[in-house]
Amino acid sequence: MGILFVPGVPVVPGVPDVPFASSPSPKSRQEDRVPLVRKITLITTGGTIEKTYDEHTGELANRRSLVRRMLSELRLEDTEVNVFELMSKDSLQMTEADRIRILEAVRATGACEEEEGTTGGIVVLHGTDTLALTGQYLYDHLDGPRVPVVLTGAMRPFEMKQSDALQNLTEAVFAIGVLPPGVYCVAHGRALPFPGVRKDPERGTFVKG
Repeated sequence: MGILFVPGVPVVPGVPDVPFASSPSPKSRQEDRVPLVRKITLITTGGTIEKTYDEHTGELANRRSLVRRMLSELRLEDTEVNVFELMSKDSLQMTEADRIRILEAVRATGACEEEEGTTGGIVVLHGTDTLALTGQYLYDHLDGPRVPVVLTGAMRPFEMKQSDALQNLTEAVFAIGVLPPGVYCVAHGRALPFPGVRKDPERGTFVKG
């Protein structure tokens, strides 16, 4: 039988000599804390938000996706954004077939069925002129979404000064983490649930009713 000795603690005879478990170092505690990574799917369809200036024609047109440039300007902690470039169209040119493609893409990326490694939410970049039509279509045809599906766009292209593109994209990504499952339009500081969302051309934003 030994005597347990701890500096600064009185010696107690008759106590067995046992080793002390050392506390984990701050470094090891930090290594054990693996951050939870949010997984977001971003589906691009074109619209004003991604229009670029054509020097030859003098027109703004949808020629390629700019979303990766936009994402590179955001600081997104513990967030993984998977970009799915579905189409690049002016929303006024969208057809019923295009909306079916968007619906299928939203379903395929995990809006309704949960699978290992699936998304925690879906952002759809869309032209503002018919965003409300597509949002209503998704609302009508998605059978019980398990994650928030957020549609957003911009009144002015990302490449132009005083564009609302980055603001709306940031808000849409943030909204994925706080909104319950459903279909929403997120822009200009507001999250509007479908149904009943429409564009107000005079105000240059989206409203309910």
